[in-house]
Amino acid sequence: MILTYRIESGQLARCDRDTASMFVYYQPSDTEKEDLLRMSALEPLDLEAVFDPDEVPRIESYQNGTFLIWKHPENIVVEEAVQFQVSSIGIVIMDNRAIIIVPRGELPMTGREFKRVESVEDCVLRVLLQTIHHYQGHLKAIKQMSQELQARIVTSMENRFLLQMFALGESLVYYHNALEANLTVLLKLRSAPGRWALTEEQLSFLDDVIIENQQANKQAGIYSTVLSGLMDARGTIINNNMNVLMKNLTIINVVFLPLNLIASIGGMSEYSVVTQGIDWRISYGLLFVAMVLLGWAMWWWLARVIERNQRKIGQETA
Repeated sequence: MILTYRIESGQLARCDRDTASMFVYYQPSDTEKEDLLRMSALEPLDLEAVFDPDEVPRIESYQNGTFLIWKHPENIVVEEAVQFQVSSIGIVIMDNRAIIIVPRGELPMTGREFKRVESVEDCVLRVLLQTIHHYQGHLKAIKQMSQELQARIVTSMENRFLLQMFALGESLVYYHNALEANLTVLLKLRSAPGRWALTEEQLSFLDDVIIENQQANKQAGIYSTVLSGLMDARGTIINNNMNVLMKNLTIINVVFLPLNLIASIGGMSEYSVVTQGIDWRISYGLLFVAMVLLGWAMWWWLARVIERNQRKIGQETA
């Protein structure tokens, strides 16, 4: 899908292809890719690099234009665990036109970031700022989800909440790496503003974009460090909850075990029939003695087996 815009009264307005200065390609088809190559004069390998989610952000100058690969966050995916993913977009500026290639997800061209747009360079800088604000919004959501999961983990014994925490931690690592790489592109652009012939006002706006990216990068790094540092503690909480449950069940078993033993012995009608010729005090006394001896023999045998296994393990370790 291709959307075309032109700058009108300081804002972007939809228009036809002939009068457009902004071209946005969403998930381009093979035919649209050929059109992209003709319009932008990109190399096929450069275009394919945009579709690689693992491609490193970079900025390059070629012929009469500039080619930029930028990382932006995708919309949240809700499956077994909420996933925050990162993908690449491509930006080409040449002949007072900008071409934006979005292989996955969406890239809104409206909002508070796209006010007072006077040139193609202004629009591209605002696209970069809009993606940074998208990162910041996702970081807030991750922080809120982490707090909710932490409250559930305190009282839960299920692994799904802990797995969700691992997914959030993985997303933060991807976000931190993407923001760090994007910062390198911004600093490279700032050190050579002649690439886009930026004005003083645009350079000031670029400085603001760099600050926003640095803040989002530091925020992602802090969240990632805190989340990974508390992961083991939260796993220990789940284990402790399980231990408390097992302790309570053991107490219940200990309470009811002698009661079950007494009820079982008292209800042995077959044993009473077999020993009906013997005084019940003698027959049941012999039964108790036999049970004690059998229990002691079983304990002695288990102790010997455990001791032998421990000795064998010690010899293999030595």
